[in-house]
Amino acid sequence: MTSPGNGFLSALLDAVVAILRSLGGSRDRSAGRTAASSAPTATLEPGHGGSTETVELDPRSVRGLRVAYAPDRDGAPDAGEIVWTWVPYAERDGRGKDRPVLVIATQSADRVYAVKLTSKSHDGDRDFLSLGSGPWDGQGRESWVDIDQLYSVHVSGVRREAAALDRRRFESVAGVLERRFGWAAA
Repeated sequence: MTSPGNGFLSALLDAVVAILRSLGGSRDRSAGRTAASSAPTATLEPGHGGSTETVELDPRSVRGLRVAYAPDRDGAPDAGEIVWTWVPYAERDGRGKDRPVLVIATQSADRVYAVKLTSKSHDGDRDFLSLGSGPWDGQGRESWVDIDQLYSVHVSGVRREAAALDRRRFESVAGVLERRFGWAAA
């Protein structure tokens, strides 16, 4: 969960980014910088930066989470859907990448809880559960869900819906999360 101070910092960061964008300035194409500021310009990916940033949470600190299957191809991230968003690296140094995540529950009106997927093999690793392959991976690779990392994803941070996981595989993930963290699986 975020503290009130984090909300203030997110709002402040959003304001600074908006001001810098509005200043614009002439473009120095050879240096890739705005002449007015001499600072590199950056285009943030959905979910990367500001109040819509994807945030890693300690799953052991989240109580009363109810994992329930409810996919609905309506453009909004719903439990049971695999969506793509920017996800921070474990080093928490501002870097990350666009990747698929499995939405497992609603956090609030504008945020959902999700666990990340990887195509890197994790056979025998107790913190990963094999999902097999599916339409979320254009190359048809097997995917593993990281059951020891939890993310808060803002609905505006979702780049696209990739697929709805079938109920059987979702319930398998929900059961593992229920046993590990004491969450309720519906």
